[in-house]
Amino acid sequence: MLELSIWLSTNSQCYKWVNLNAIKRLVEADALEMEIIPNLKVVNGIKVLQLETAVGAAIRDTLKAPPSESKTMKKATLLSVGVTTFFYMLCGCTGYAAFGDLSPGNLLTGFGFYNPFWLLDIANAAIVIHLVGAYQVYCQPLFAFVEKRASEKFPDSKFTTKDIKISIPGFRPYNLNLFRLVWRTCFVMITTLISMLLPFFNDIVRLLGALGFWPLTVYFPVEMYISQKKMPKWSTTWLCLQVLSIACLVITIAAAAGSIAGIVLDLKSYTSFSTGC
Repeated sequence: MLELSIWLSTNSQCYKWVNLNAIKRLVEADALEMEIIPNLKVVNGIKVLQLETAVGAAIRDTLKAPPSESKTMKKATLLSVGVTTFFYMLCGCTGYAAFGDLSPGNLLTGFGFYNPFWLLDIANAAIVIHLVGAYQVYCQPLFAFVEKRASEKFPDSKFTTKDIKISIPGFRPYNLNLFRLVWRTCFVMITTLISMLLPFFNDIVRLLGALGFWPLTVYFPVEMYISQKKMPKWSTTWLCLQVLSIACLVITIAAAAGSIAGIVLDLKSYTSFSTGC
């Protein structure tokens, strides 16, 4: 898992650099002439920061002790969140400063930036590798929960409990569980179908990211910190944390409003199984 964490993190930084290079070349070439118009959809950049930071922290929580996991993860989280925040804020801010309301969901292809083609191929491959790994990390708890409940509810069923050993030359025997095979395959097929049916991927992800940003990234961590430190109400630190929480709530509401507005506009031209912005 440590190797997976390093590999996914490297791929994540790779396509961020390509995005920044695309913005730089287009600005230098004066590819777009436009007026920058404020738009609440821009605030949705927080969903990228929140989701990617969560993925980064999850895949980095794989280090062995000693030192203790808490000390290791404090350093890893500080470094990963800092680097991720810097790159995504850089991509979001420079992209909007350069192109304003015309910024597309995909900076790699949204402006006709296709040369050098090999650079875009590397960036797209990095995105695929990064998301496939993150998908695996996030799905494992759900897989484990369903499989554990199934084995507890049907302890006598060979379908849910029996492992079939498959010999692989040069490797250890692979334990194949039929329930695990069927359940995980169906899950991936259903989620893939749902993602294909989404009429406008970016707006849906923006809405989900906006709704998850404040409670998961701000409110619960702040409340847990206050409870852990037994912080008295109306103290200076308590007030600062509450102001931070309220400010992020306002940002979340603004981002959600922008996403809903984008969905309403996109519904006018919705076509099933088609790519959208």
